[in-house]
Amino acid sequence: MPSGRLSAAFEVLAVATRLGLTSFGGPVAHLGYFRREYVVRRRWLDEPTYADVVALCQFLPGPASSQVGIAIGILRAGLPGGLAAWLGFTLPSALALVLFALFIRGADLSGAGWLLGLKIAAVAVVAQAVWGMARALCPDRERASIAIAAALVVTAWPGAWGQVAVIALAGVIGLGLLPAAADDSSTRVRVPIGRPLAAAALTLFFALLLVLPILRYTTGAHVLAVFDSFYRAGALVFGGGHVVLPLLQAEVVPPGWVTSEEFLAGYGAAQAVPGPLFTLSAYLGAVMRGRPSGWLGAGLALVAIFLPAFLLVVGALPFWDALRGRPRFRAALRGINAAVVGLLLAALYHPVWTSAIHGPAAFALALAAFALLAWWSLPPWVVVAFAAAGGQAIALLR
Repeated sequence: MPSGRLSAAFEVLAVATRLGLTSFGGPVAHLGYFRREYVVRRRWLDEPTYADVVALCQFLPGPASSQVGIAIGILRAGLPGGLAAWLGFTLPSALALVLFALFIRGADLSGAGWLLGLKIAAVAVVAQAVWGMARALCPDRERASIAIAAALVVTAWPGAWGQVAVIALAGVIGLGLLPAAADDSSTRVRVPIGRPLAAAALTLFFALLLVLPILRYTTGAHVLAVFDSFYRAGALVFGGGHVVLPLLQAEVVPPGWVTSEEFLAGYGAAQAVPGPLFTLSAYLGAVMRGRPSGWLGAGLALVAIFLPAFLLVVGALPFWDALRGRPRFRAALRGINAAVVGLLLAALYHPVWTSAIHGPAAFALALAAFALLAWWSLPPWVVVAFAAAGGQAIALLR
């Protein structure tokens, strides 16, 4: 690797690590942090280019803010820069969540009041996500109807494959019902990646999506099962962030790898750390039953869930100018985004609401936490701490 490219990659790693330690508030807030650091302060790219990168990553499945960081790292220092951007932004929260997993692993969580508070915090956070995404992605009756129908179907047909079917069907419906005008943007993105490498990345993305389930069920290997489940979750999530919740829950709770209480405890804890919410995978890999688990399971789950995001960014960047102006592609995406709101609405009901709200006190605490998030705009980690304390108080008063 040329010395200039190597030094640029280390520079990307340093900046991304600082962002990974300080970027609270979820994907939308992350994009604001990125803009201030990469565009305003360091001038690594201009405003139109940054807008193009954000638009690309909103179109792709996966964690949008992490993909924006990866794309900026690639533009700055090639593929090593993309890897450095991912490592720096991801590892701080992943390490914190693994330590939390090791702390609670094997503990009796049935009577823990702080755990009840974390589950109630999850109710507030997911409810706010549903509210915000519905306003942005379902502004008309057609898309609102798609969202409601998606929630009904997923509630009646739980599991990862039901969610995949709903997303695919919503894309088809979007083609027919939600026409989009052509994108007239003329800003071009110069990418240090050739189209052959991009095509190879896309081929690998789809090959793993098809081959991993076959290997999983023919070999029966638990390692392959874990990798397949987390890879599929990372590959099929449109909207990123909180939307990964129902897919991950469907993959890890029904097989008995993680209990519902452990899952929601991790989800609540993930609100209290900076960085991408997809690092919840590291917690799940560490706390799960069977092998791998602990640090090895955390690493496997973390790599598996983020690998699709990396492959898609590498594969899509060189083709973005040709793809973004196609109205049919954008129409299908409108339908998919509406279905994503429905998936999250179904997850709000089960497992989030059904496992946390069991009386007036829990409902009151959830309502207060939602108000602090939605109207007082407090940081999520503050609300999580408030809910944990409230849950402990409820347990003591029983």
